[in-house]
Amino acid sequence: MTVYCLVELDGGAMADASLRALTLARGLAAGPGNGSGLAAVVFGGPPVADLAAYGVADVYVVRGIDGYAPVAWARALAGLLDGATAVVAAGTDRGNEVLAHLGAITGLPMAANCVTAAAAAAAEGAVGLVRQRWAGLLLEEAVLDAPVALLTVAIDAVGAVPADVPGAAAVHDVAPSLTDGDLVVRAAEAPAGAGGASLASARVVVGGGRGVGSADGFGPLEELASLLGGVVGVSRVVTSEGWRPHSQQVGQTGTKITPELYLACGISGAIQHIAGCSGAKHIIAINTDPAAPMVARADYAVIGDLHQVIPALIEALRARS
Repeated sequence: MTVYCLVELDGGAMADASLRALTLARGLAAGPGNGSGLAAVVFGGPPVADLAAYGVADVYVVRGIDGYAPVAWARALAGLLDGATAVVAAGTDRGNEVLAHLGAITGLPMAANCVTAAAAAAAEGAVGLVRQRWAGLLLEEAVLDAPVALLTVAIDAVGAVPADVPGAAAVHDVAPSLTDGDLVVRAAEAPAGAGGASLASARVVVGGGRGVGSADGFGPLEELASLLGGVVGVSRVVTSEGWRPHSQQVGQTGTKITPELYLACGISGAIQHIAGCSGAKHIIAINTDPAAPMVARADYAVIGDLHQVIPALIEALRARS
């Protein structure tokens, strides 16, 4: 019996959100009454040594699918379910979409944004879980009773912890049987930011809101993000104005981020935005309004005009390089 974990790649390395999902999946596989092995499923070339460090015994490398094709990815996972007890993925846009398609293909129920998961005492084979609801404002306790549990892991809820005793991972090539319909939807995405990190996995995010003033006003934020090795994120109003693409939106209807540092520039801090950045370890707000909700939420705040503060930061960072 096996717990499978879908591992997403970010710039050729494992995405941080997937490392967190692997950590939860490993605990589920080793839990009482389970005794399953842990396997990773990767679309493309995997960093096998890194996967073994997280307790993965088997790596299934899916070949023949170019780019991101959600239905095809789900179809490939469906072909691996014989002997599976659970399929786990990160609670990213891709992880949630692929497992939703997998549930539709197989008729299995899916639980999204889980914080914990373990074998349930109530029923053999069932999984007891706690998951986030209402963008993390509520926690729900539930039991998922299904032949195979489909779970996604809230990206800000579980730390990425390597296995105590890493082993070796066996690699298996997988060539799924697909139809033309499985490949109708395909997407290719260029890595964002100077460091090639995605918004969901970036360790530094420089956020911009209405206070930036215009699309042209994001030039200094891009430069600051580059100097810090991070990426740019934005509030919902910025995407509504058409200044930046939705793929850069941080918030309940955008991307939930978990960086080491979130620098929020000219962002008032609506509750939907706070829901998206609450996983940041440190928040610095730059705002002219000392009463802004973002300032109250921040660890540190600079009360001032971002058009003066950001150039000063850039100059200081250049002087140190």
